[in-house]
Amino acid sequence: MSAVTYYVAMPFLIDADGSPVAGTAEECQTSSAALRRAEMLARGPGHIGAVAFSRSGDPMTGEFGDATLLRKFGNVPEDLAAL
Repeated sequence: MSAVTYYVAMPFLIDADGSPVAGTAEECQTSSAALRRAEMLARGPGHIGAVAFSRSGDPMTGEFGDATLLRKFGNVPEDLAAL
């Protein structure tokens, strides 16, 4: 099977310790839809920011490459790999 690309928008919130944490990721149909959704999520109640990213791979084997950041909105941690 060929590779499939998923586009995702994901908000960030602050946990009880004051640390940023990733919220629930939302799959989008296109990169532009992910960018629009992430921008809206960044402004949502309780959210400090959001990211839009893509990830490609083979869903049949479960093998996926690293995520590619499309854009950050708001106050998002610099090191997203740690999340």
